Amino acid sequence: MLAQRTNLFKSSGTAAAREAAKAAADAGTDTVDLTVGEIWSDLAPTIRNGAIEAIRRGLNRYTDTVGSMELRDALARKVSVETGQLWRADEIAVTSGAKQGLFNVAMTLINPGDQVIVPAPYWTTFPAQVRIAGGMPVHFDTRPNGYVPRVEDIERVITPLTRAIVINTPGNPSGAVYNAETLAGIARLSMERDLWIIFDECYGPFTHDGHRHHQIVSLSPDVRGRTVIVNSFSKSLALTGWRIGYLAAPKELISAVKALQSHTTSNPNVIAQHAVLHHLREGDGAFETRLKDRLAAARQTGLSVLSELQRVPMPGAQGGLYFYLDLSGILQPTLGNGRAKTADDVVAALLAQAGVAGVSGTAFGDPMGIRLSYGIPPEQLEAGLERVVRVLNTWN
Repeated sequence: MLAQRTNLFKSSGTAAAREAAKAAADAGTDTVDLTVGEIWSDLAPTIRNGAIEAIRRGLNRYTDTVGSMELRDALARKVSVETGQLWRADEIAVTSGAKQGLFNVAMTLINPGDQVIVPAPYWTTFPAQVRIAGGMPVHFDTRPNGYVPRVEDIERVITPLTRAIVINTPGNPSGAVYNAETLAGIARLSMERDLWIIFDECYGPFTHDGHRHHQIVSLSPDVRGRTVIVNSFSKSLALTGWRIGYLAAPKELISAVKALQSHTTSNPNVIAQHAVLHHLREGDGAFETRLKDRLAAARQTGLSVLSELQRVPMPGAQGGLYFYLDLSGILQPTLGNGRAKTADDVVAALLAQAGVAGVSGTAFGDPMGIRLSYGIPPEQLEAGLERVVRVLNTWN
């Protein structure tokens, strides 16, 4: 009845976890939702003012398919500052969130049968979009190296069919931040083996404890011609619902993205575009600093609570907004029916016994992990993590 391609994907595991949390809350359960991939925050004043100004001016018509020229110019200047290289508006595409940007990249770069390296654990949408484009995601486990891929591990899985590698730093779900040496090694490998790099840096503004986000194009300028930078304002400005993302890539790829987007969504929401443009012109960085400080404080609160875990190692949480717990130490036994326990069982127990919703690592290709967000209000975070510790310390 349905198209065969629908067999290549299913609903996002993170979305399913959010729905489970909502269902529990709707049923009257006292639920702390640690599934959310967003930051609890008010709007930046510049975003609010920019949106109001756009409405007052009656901005209700189409912009260019990949965003207004004014916004693309502003984003080109932003990326130029961040990478130390000059970018032009024709190398920028504005999209309805980073997720659409990644979909555009998959559909314009990947041929049927191409392989794309996606280190595990991975954000669930990466391999799904590769499959939709007709490609084959290739995974390997990064747990032994603190959730950061080793260059030799990447090289080991490269075949003549390999087309691209996905880099997500800071990582979702792991929170791992790739160091400069690793990124430079990946850049060298991509040049040697003729690979594209899909560089997702949506969590780039949030690094902690001396860790630093590095832009691969800054470290290795020669790789620019085979790199697609994917970013958004969903995390950096707490604008998940506004759906504004962008790509920075070679002009030819942006032209292909524009043609594709003209047949899918056309331009992103014009009010959101104008609000972001107003922020880029008038913002002084104060809102971003407050947001990062709030997230850093929540992280410290969470780590303090999680330090009471007895058989689960402390998460690194080097960047982003998630605690990613390695549950392998408590998942060795099997259930009475002989089925091995996985993170799915832990997530189910947390929701049933403690009213805490998390995301199972099976959604990220890792049946031994669980993702817990610390982007929620601090009082909820502390209460929720205390429940998590209580359940995991008595896990049998």
